[in-house]
Amino acid sequence: MDGTLVNSDAVVERCWSRWAERHGLDPVAALAVVHGRQGHATMAELLPNRPVEVNLAENQQMLAEERADTEGVVEVPGADAFLASLTGLPHALVTSADLPLARIRMDAAGLPMPPVLVTAESVGASKPDPEGFLKGAAALGFAPADCLAFEDSGAGIAAARAAGMRVIGIGPRAAAHHPDALAPTLEAVTVTTAPDGTLTLTVRA
Repeated sequence: MDGTLVNSDAVVERCWSRWAERHGLDPVAALAVVHGRQGHATMAELLPNRPVEVNLAENQQMLAEERADTEGVVEVPGADAFLASLTGLPHALVTSADLPLARIRMDAAGLPMPPVLVTAESVGASKPDPEGFLKGAAALGFAPADCLAFEDSGAGIAAARAAGMRVIGIGPRAAAHHPDALAPTLEAVTVTTAPDGTLTLTVRA
């Protein structure tokens, strides 16, 4: 969702920069690892000696802070048209956000929620663990190898690859992680359905 359908970078940068400063960390270093992960996983990466329970509790505070801030949340260019092109086709949203945050951000960006959701509450491990993508494929009734993942972050791309999926990278953040194809925005992605049901996905660099 974040970085792929919804541009929430402004909120993420505000909230996580404040968090990093409270803990005496470099905000730039924090923002380098935050994208694509659940908050407690980011905290564990940045403060590896802290108890898990502290990270989980502080993650709840961070989620509340992020839910209350939608300033600057917009759709990634082309996201609405892309989702419209998937109407009636099997697709799922696999996000590290919890369900309330996912709904708030999709609403703020003016985007419809996909029919199948895998959110933070659905999994026991955050990306880059593949659990979310594996659950998404299972819910759709497809083998992971028959799915495509759309991702913007290193953690998300690693998770999709570990699940056995091919990955379409969206945006400049994805480029460094060598997805199978790269699109600057979703405006560069077109999905068409042939009369026999065959799907064709075109990615314009």
